Amino acid sequence: MNNKTDLLNILRKIYLKPEHSQRTLARDLGFSLGKLNYCIKALKDKGLIKIHNFSKNQHKLHYINKYVLTPKGIDLRISLTLQYMKKKMQEYDELKKEIGSK
Repeated sequence: MNNKTDLLNILRKIYLKPEHSQRTLARDLGFSLGKLNYCIKALKDKGLIKIHNFSKNQHKLHYINKYVLTPKGIDLRISLTLQYMKKKMQEYDELKKEIGSK
């Protein structure tokens, strides 16, 4: 993952739509399928998400994955959201000062 914004967006999408496929998540995030697959694996390895597999048929040729944030993933999502909001409020205050001084 390139930055905290990407990480926050992935965690947010997984939280809101845990049943979405990697293909759908990648499209929604503007990522390649390979990039999202890499990110999902990293999140799983860090213990931020769990992946539940559900079989669609008896032959187990097709699986549906459901991504679930772990408590550690939820805490990180909250922390990143707070950092993001703090940054945006600072940017707003700076713009307001800039506009006010002109």
